[in-house]
Amino acid sequence: MSEPVKIGIGGPVGAGKTQLVERLTRHMSREISMAAITNDIYTIEDAKILAANGILPLDRIIGVETGGCPHTAIREDTSMNTAAIEELKKRHPDLQVIFVESGGDNLSATFSPELVDFSIYIIDVAQGEKIPRKAGQGMIKSDLFIINKTDLAPHVGADLSVMERDSKEFRGEKPFCFTNLKTDEGLERVIEWVRRDVLMLDLAS
Repeated sequence: MSEPVKIGIGGPVGAGKTQLVERLTRHMSREISMAAITNDIYTIEDAKILAANGILPLDRIIGVETGGCPHTAIREDTSMNTAAIEELKKRHPDLQVIFVESGGDNLSATFSPELVDFSIYIIDVAQGEKIPRKAGQGMIKSDLFIINKTDLAPHVGADLSVMERDSKEFRGEKPFCFTNLKTDEGLERVIEWVRRDVLMLDLAS
């Protein structure tokens, strides 16, 4: 049995990390065997939300209580997440994708390459159009960068064209996209990235 691909999902609190996992599993889990790990400091609230709103069975979701700084659990000491990955593989030997959702609120947070194979970094428009200009390491180094909640742009005075320009400046040729996960707008771009760039399904067919 081949090793599942691990995809890290990072970003500030409230940007849409859990919602992204929920949407991806809802649209892709009939085709691809998936599971998810959520990280938080003292609770497994995101795991509960994912179980309640998504379509993944409970035995495909593990909530990791990191204690202290949750970024340590995805970067310096990944042992708890590694153990969760091994547990999911044991439960479901057919797994193709495991999402690892980070906790915390740090623009510099990045995943250890020993923990995940690919990473997504997601922010939301409500944090202001200048956020991409700050070019945190999570935004720069991620394999896919997402700007979510585009519907809020007129309400917070954010210019999406400015955010796009700034993102292209620090991303170069690396992919990024806009989404409104509440309505699934832009989700097809993320699904296409998972299928083509991560799983290479289009090449396989």
